[in-house]
Amino acid sequence: MKIVTSKTCWEYRHDAHPESPERVKLVYEYLSDKSFSFLEPKPCTETDLLTVHTKLMVDKVKTGNYADLDIPIIPRIYDYALLSAGGALLTANEAVRGNVSFCLTRPPGHHATRSHFGGFCYFNNIAIAVKSLLKEGKGKIAILDIDCHHGNGTQSIFQGKEDVLFVSLHQSPLYPGSGLESVKNCINLPLPAGTQEKDYLLKLEEALIKIKDFKPAIIAVSAGFDTYKADPLTDILLDTFTYTKIASMIKELNLPRFALLEGGYSADLPECVYRFLLGFE
Repeated sequence: MKIVTSKTCWEYRHDAHPESPERVKLVYEYLSDKSFSFLEPKPCTETDLLTVHTKLMVDKVKTGNYADLDIPIIPRIYDYALLSAGGALLTANEAVRGNVSFCLTRPPGHHATRSHFGGFCYFNNIAIAVKSLLKEGKGKIAILDIDCHHGNGTQSIFQGKEDVLFVSLHQSPLYPGSGLESVKNCINLPLPAGTQEKDYLLKLEEALIKIKDFKPAIIAVSAGFDTYKADPLTDILLDTFTYTKIASMIKELNLPRFALLEGGYSADLPECVYRFLLGFE
């Protein structure tokens, strides 16, 4: 198992924003005691960004010329976002090489559309990684989004693309309010507040059948841990051990795979990630 991360991701914060440096720092420290192997990413290039995002959007992040309550203007945030996307690229490349991998960087990405940012996300890391794999001719890619919030950005980027399947399990109603129905190659499986492990895993089984039928060459996971029962922003009721079951079910597809950290804001995030990794490898 390869963990892609950088201490540079700890350097920025904004007041009491829930997307804090402690999210990555504490997970890193927890995993450091568990004998995982770590890789340091390099920033992606602007060319990488432009495979997914418009030049206008990229320039807004670069210059800080925007106003969005969910996306604070932070010094050097463009550089941090480049590094997080670069981590996604490295994680995907590790999966191609046969190494199950997990990207532990911030900011997250799955709410960023082609032309708009939002929901703590500046650039869409998983979309950038998947676009790179497609460009390299790696075959069809399945994206499984298990964040509690719908990955509206990822769906909008890949909707209608025959070589990508997007499947999302998410709480509804909840920000961003999308993902209520399936559209073309985008399969949405919304879950009500209060969903517990049994019903969640039944929906996940349904999702994995869709992925298996698609016959992808690689599976990419937007791994949010805000489905945890103690997460302060959401209302799905999974336990830490549920994440091992989730990851083990994904592993049973027997595909090259990688996962990227999206959401997850409880004090137990390190344990949630660790339990996921136990089943994912």
